[in-house]
Amino acid sequence: MLVTKEVEIGGKIFSIETGRFAKQASGAVMVKYGETMVLVTTVAAESAAEDQDFFPLQVEYREKTSAAGKIPGGFIKREGRPTEKEILSSRLIDRPIRPLFPKGFKNETQVVAFVFSHDGENDADVLGAVGASAALTISDIPFDGPCAEVRVGRVNGEFIVNPTIKQIKESDIELVVAGTADSIMMVEGESKEIGEQDLLGALKFAQSEIKKLVELQLQLKAEAGKSKREVVVAVPDEALVKDVMDLAYEKFRTIVYSVLAKEERSASNKELAAFVNESLAEKYPEQEKVINEILHDLEKDLMRKRILEEGIRLDGRNTKQIRPISIELGILPRTHGSALFTRGETQSLTTVTLGTKNDEQIVDGLFDEYTKKFMLHYNFPPFSVGEVGKMSGVGRREIGHGNLAERALKVLMPAEEVFPYTVRIISDILESNGSSSMATVCAGSLGLMDAGVPIPKPVAGIAMGLVKEEEKFAVLSDILGNEDHLGDMDFKVAGTSDGITAFQMDIKIQGISFEIMEQALNQAKDGRLHILGIMNTAIEKPREQLSSYAPRLITMKVETDQIGLIIGPGGKTIQGMQRLFGVDINIDDFGTVSIASPNKDSAAKCKDYIKKLTATPEVGEVYDGVITKIMDFGAFVEILPGKEGLLHISQIDSKRVNKVTDYFKEGDKVTVKLLKIENGKYSLSRKELLKENNNSGNGTEK
Repeated sequence: MLVTKEVEIGGKIFSIETGRFAKQASGAVMVKYGETMVLVTTVAAESAAEDQDFFPLQVEYREKTSAAGKIPGGFIKREGRPTEKEILSSRLIDRPIRPLFPKGFKNETQVVAFVFSHDGENDADVLGAVGASAALTISDIPFDGPCAEVRVGRVNGEFIVNPTIKQIKESDIELVVAGTADSIMMVEGESKEIGEQDLLGALKFAQSEIKKLVELQLQLKAEAGKSKREVVVAVPDEALVKDVMDLAYEKFRTIVYSVLAKEERSASNKELAAFVNESLAEKYPEQEKVINEILHDLEKDLMRKRILEEGIRLDGRNTKQIRPISIELGILPRTHGSALFTRGETQSLTTVTLGTKNDEQIVDGLFDEYTKKFMLHYNFPPFSVGEVGKMSGVGRREIGHGNLAERALKVLMPAEEVFPYTVRIISDILESNGSSSMATVCAGSLGLMDAGVPIPKPVAGIAMGLVKEEEKFAVLSDILGNEDHLGDMDFKVAGTSDGITAFQMDIKIQGISFEIMEQALNQAKDGRLHILGIMNTAIEKPREQLSSYAPRLITMKVETDQIGLIIGPGGKTIQGMQRLFGVDINIDDFGTVSIASPNKDSAAKCKDYIKKLTATPEVGEVYDGVITKIMDFGAFVEILPGKEGLLHISQIDSKRVNKVTDYFKEGDKVTVKLLKIENGKYSLSRKELLKENNNSGNGTEK
């Protein structure tokens, strides 16, 4: 049965259709907004794998280039591995729906979103998220939704829902918000140093639009929804739970209430688990997995109870304290900038590399191709958490964390005309126990200053946590890894002393209130200012000098009609300059010339040469030229690159000249004056300069 539901969102029709496409999937919808269309399907296995103790959810978002009327580049001519944009979009779909699957449902589930039409204005990622919720809502798969997702911009103080690409460029805020009808579940975005109240206002605006999309899905479910599968939650034997509690409660309480390093706590937990399992092995054979789950829940309950009742956390801090921070700068001598930022047991070693226009990243996709001159790459090797793991490339989490840190810093990056370098930051996480992405923001800001990148102020980031039981809650500043794992929220906020530049929130419960959100934002601001104060003691402003190993970059402007002159036929002129001066030269369509060289003097000489190449000879000006050709009647002199004039034999000297070769040979340098320009030809004189010099020497005014 074909069912379509529509609602107006931001002045455009948002429609969800089911019953025409992919009818063998558990749930399938086609979402349309403008002329962008996304097909989202979901399928779940009939049963969970035996002894599986986690929920295997896979979310895939794919952009088909045909959707925008393009053919993929390269030899294969078909879509390949997912791009960073597709991975980030997959995460925007995954994060809000994951907490809405009921506890105990462990059947392998897959959500696939294909972009089949793209209008060049409306990004398909939020459509994919709404489609995922709708497909799950009408399917037989257990799902405590629906939820919805929108993008919010702000132009001239007015919030806009699902802004176009043009509107996003004009906005001072861009955020993606997901939620249910009455609460926020996920936030991701960037802004130009906005205040906490501005962000709250954007979230409340988003919530009002989300409600419309949730209602739309409920209407669809009423007509096309299937009956949900029953979820059977395994309940451990009461006697087993009692025996575990009798053995472990007081011992685990002692561990939870002790201030321990991460590895010490882990070792204590393992030792206790081994003791309990060994003690109960005979009475409860083959129940080790169940016993470990009971112990996990016990640790969670004890940690949360202490925080809510006493305001004390695992490492002894109160809810607002920040862990000790240490900073070292310039510790890698051959990099262009470096910083080692350590906060508690989280550590980022960050490097900054300065490059030329040739190093810009070319980004292609459904939107118009563009280049990036600022990149941040985040790496999370397994040793950072004391584990052995595969080193098989960058994972989705690494791409997501790197993107968040890049967003936090990019708004402070100087304009190209101020600092024309391409900049790459690499954050290698060497230790991790809570919020390595926010450590990356801090280390990235410090590394930029160490490299001499003229950012106007530092940027810091902090991760906030939450423990909530019914109406009682506690917001935690600078969370540990266990507080992230056993808590209810991970809310990252980055910014300067003047405002927020990036944010990301994920929760594990079904939404949080604006009261909690406001407290988290205000507490995050206090923590951010504390961290910025420590960073300022390490380095107050960017270094005045670049590293001696960084390329020297000079820019200049020429008229657009002179671009061809600089390039020359077949690139001959520009290639010749690059060989002559040992530089790299780039020219954009607007006449901006970038000259890069390891040697500043070489770059300066090349700039001077280009000035002369593009200069227009003027009558009466004096030029230092080079003899290019000798004739019986005079010599041809190159007075500017590519511009020659005739020094007639009669203009060589004040006295009679019989042979030009008595004075010059090819390659000689000569100073001449431009007498006249006639029909594009230049007439030069050396004799005039000799007369002027003689007159000057006799005290006669020139």
